[in-house]
Amino acid sequence: MSSRLSALVIWAAVAASLAYWGLRWLAQPIAVPANALSVSMDSGSKGDFRRLLSGPAAASPQAIDAGAQSALAGRIQLQGAFASGDASGFSGVALLSVDGQPPRAVRVGQVVDGAMVLLRVDAGGAQIGPVDGPAALTLALPSLPAPATGSLPPPTGVSTAMAPALPGVSPSAQAAESDRGDNRTDD
Repeated sequence: MSSRLSALVIWAAVAASLAYWGLRWLAQPIAVPANALSVSMDSGSKGDFRRLLSGPAAASPQAIDAGAQSALAGRIQLQGAFASGDASGFSGVALLSVDGQPPRAVRVGQVVDGAMVLLRVDAGGAQIGPVDGPAALTLALPSLPAPATGSLPPPTGVSTAMAPALPGVSPSAQAAESDRGDNRTDD
């Protein structure tokens, strides 16, 4: 009996394997999307990996004139901010978009662009300036759009007319009574 059982198990495994590989070979391959790019070693990052692993680069303090401030204000947009801290000091993260690029998270003290670092983040916005200097640029958070207002349309197919309320009777008991009353016939 055990030899028949083991033969059954072996032949079942062979049949399952044949079915699997047969379906694999007969299936049509999925087409490559038109927007797919081939991966090569030449398209990888060509940066300094020590900088990536060592943390934010130290920016040197430089004097910034008014023309550079206005140019910087036109290039950097504040998309969002998360501020945390106590009375001794603030820390946080700001979502900044530089030159129309996708927004990136920048912590307080990290380089935003060139010699400019994120100095402070609070509930109203963020301040950017040189490392040891005053804030050269203050960005305010964009205001939220007005909330949508309106009313829902009445439900379709449902009667909105209510039966008069009977004192001391629950609405579910009234509905059950009205259902029973509709089914009565006069004798």
